[in-house]
Amino acid sequence: MSRPRIVIVGAGFAGYRTAKELSRKARGKADITLLNPTDYFLYLPLLPQVAAGVLEPRRVTVSLSGTLPRVRLVLGEADGIDMDGRTVHYTGPEGERGSLPYDRLVLAVGSVNKLLPIPGVAEYAHGFRGLPEALYLRDHVTRQVELAAAADDRAGCEARCTFVVVGAGYTGTEVAAHGQLYTDAQVRKHPLRNGIRPRWILLDIADRVLPELDEHLSATADRTLRERGVEVRMGTSVKEATPDGVLLTDGEFVATRTLVWCVGVRPDPLVESTGQPVERGRLVVDPYLRLPGRPEVFACGDAAAVPDLDNPGGFTPMTAQHAWRHGKTVAHNIAASFGDGERQPYRHRDLGFVVDLGGAKAAANPLHVPLSGVAAGAVTRGYHLAAMPGNRVRVAADWLLDAVLPRQAVQLGLVRSWSVPLESDSPELARVPGRPGAREEARARSGPGAATARDTQPGREALDQDDPGPEKGAGHVKEPREVKDVEPSAGEAVISEAKAREARSETEPAQEQPDFERAQKQPDFEPAKNQPGGEPAKNQPGRAPAKNQPGGEPAKNQPGRAPAKNQPGGEPAKNQPGRTPGDQQDGGDPRPSPGAGPGPVQHKHTDADSSEGDS
Repeated sequence: MSRPRIVIVGAGFAGYRTAKELSRKARGKADITLLNPTDYFLYLPLLPQVAAGVLEPRRVTVSLSGTLPRVRLVLGEADGIDMDGRTVHYTGPEGERGSLPYDRLVLAVGSVNKLLPIPGVAEYAHGFRGLPEALYLRDHVTRQVELAAAADDRAGCEARCTFVVVGAGYTGTEVAAHGQLYTDAQVRKHPLRNGIRPRWILLDIADRVLPELDEHLSATADRTLRERGVEVRMGTSVKEATPDGVLLTDGEFVATRTLVWCVGVRPDPLVESTGQPVERGRLVVDPYLRLPGRPEVFACGDAAAVPDLDNPGGFTPMTAQHAWRHGKTVAHNIAASFGDGERQPYRHRDLGFVVDLGGAKAAANPLHVPLSGVAAGAVTRGYHLAAMPGNRVRVAADWLLDAVLPRQAVQLGLVRSWSVPLESDSPELARVPGRPGAREEARARSGPGAATARDTQPGREALDQDDPGPEKGAGHVKEPREVKDVEPSAGEAVISEAKAREARSETEPAQEQPDFERAQKQPDFEPAKNQPGGEPAKNQPGRAPAKNQPGGEPAKNQPGRAPAKNQPGGEPAKNQPGRTPGDQQDGGDPRPSPGAGPGPVQHKHTDADSSEGDS
């Protein structure tokens, strides 16, 4: 008899815990497959510390293959589920299609940013659900302070140093708290002109900070933020986002270059595509976390509306605490479905919450004992170290170094604005240039914030919502510029080097060069056309050099490396199949296509609530 096949979709808090518990219970007696776009589990509660430079990015990631040795990891994003055929269809990171048959299925796909119908938000705001967004925010904040320090215009300097965070839940509160400390540290040794200080504004339509928690935690967080200079505005939100700033619901216009969106999350859109009953976007499950009428399918984490047995008629909130414990219950009930033990309903007793406010400050109520200040900070960090499934020593070491050494305020430039749009089915990985995500491609999605060919072209500076010139105003988006003004990447540097060699030999016939002297074609970059003057095309790596034709006309490269026929009029060589040559520029200035350039890979989700469940 073949071993049972268990497929888990998503490696967030719920999916990771399910896989870990099942591998322990099965002891090799079942084939457990974990489908996830990344090879790591992301510990979301510490993500604000990554954005503030306290922790290095890898500290909050835990290797799936390294910590789940008896679980088969498949890299990919689920884009369809055939429940009648018991098959999960997915797309791999390089576009390959695949399917996974199952006997038991666990849907732990998590959640994505919640986007409200507010004009301009999709275009000018950025969320905080994944590692790319944290890295982008860290670079962006660092850059704004550095540009403000060099700016002569006071209004522009103030706009760059103003940071607006919408949403005073867990994530928004922690982002504002850590962000204020980070920018203050930046300007401490290098003060801004005219006595300008970084300004952080925290907005929420609720009447208090952390409205979902008890009043002690709320009051402690509110007091700490105000003491640091954060402007806490309750009962206020964004009415409209513009290129120059944000218009608030109280009528005030705030000039800013930074709008961080932390208003909450919504279940992954894959949930609705299953056609199963949902409750406010979450899959309806019974107390055993099974889908009604589908006993072989389980759902947990942010993707599931799990009945709260201690609150009849209610559902457990979308928090990391619940997602982590959902995973344990699902693993137990799946084992019980194969005859190992008795199934059990999900119950959870609240043991308290912790909120990290940066430095030695925190708000906590472990076992419902209210704490604040240094004691709360110690409890909060101890809780996170105990809850993390890995990297504890590295995290503790980073905390120790941060306590005794100044932070490194540098831009890494790894993530650009266009690669982390607010509205995305996969907020935890940056977009791939020129190609939408697997499910976005399958659904042909459109609308505000959705990826389009224009949105995924890294060479278009109009979409790099970071650094408009001072004459463009204090907004995210700047006017389109010539592509040649873009800071060259590694691939573009190679093309520029090739262009320089071409300029030196405009009147000379092409000569075959050794491989190391040829202009190499980089992945996803389009080679430049040959310039006037009879210069033949540069040879590409791995291809035979083009033979010079009579009359100084270069050859076209053909499939199979066959030389091209001569073209009349000295027409330059054409590029290879599947690529569109860039425009020919005067003076031999070959420009890469706007869509050219390497980029990171599309991504999937975890279960923890970005705004109301980080601990």
